Amino acid sequence: MTRDTSKPNAGVRPLRAADLERMIAIDQAHTGHARRRFFEKRFHAAERHPEDFIHLGVERDGTLLGFIFTRILHGEFGHEEPVAALDVVGVDPESEEHGHGHALMDGLAQAMRQRGVRRLHSQAEWTNHKLLKFFESAGFELAPRMMLERAVSEPFAETAAEE
Repeated sequence: MTRDTSKPNAGVRPLRAADLERMIAIDQAHTGHARRRFFEKRFHAAERHPEDFIHLGVERDGTLLGFIFTRILHGEFGHEEPVAALDVVGVDPESEEHGHGHALMDGLAQAMRQRGVRRLHSQAEWTNHKLLKFFESAGFELAPRMMLERAVSEPFAETAAEE
């Protein structure tokens, strides 16, 4: 990614409730649908438990250009120390390739260090090459575990002992 340092007045700051509509619009530009309820729930949870979330935005001249939302987990992933889980990151498509995603990651890393968090986890669809490229450029590596999933619309198979 190329970082654009020629434009002044861009900075990372905590997200505010007033950013919600802009976040939804940025996310919708990438996903194709509005995830209003997801973002509302994240904001409400962060208001109730601010110690468990880091949410940042990058803006230029008062316009939100991107955001990152992260939960801090305690004792998950087999670790005793806190771990951050990146829930969502987004940059306005017209503002991509200007270093805003990296500025958000730098701000996140600083906030994590201040809270004693040393690891950041995330996940992505393996077909989302754009996001995977960003994660690679931000220093992410494959984790030594595999995510598994199972549909629950069908009942679990019963074992012979249960019959």
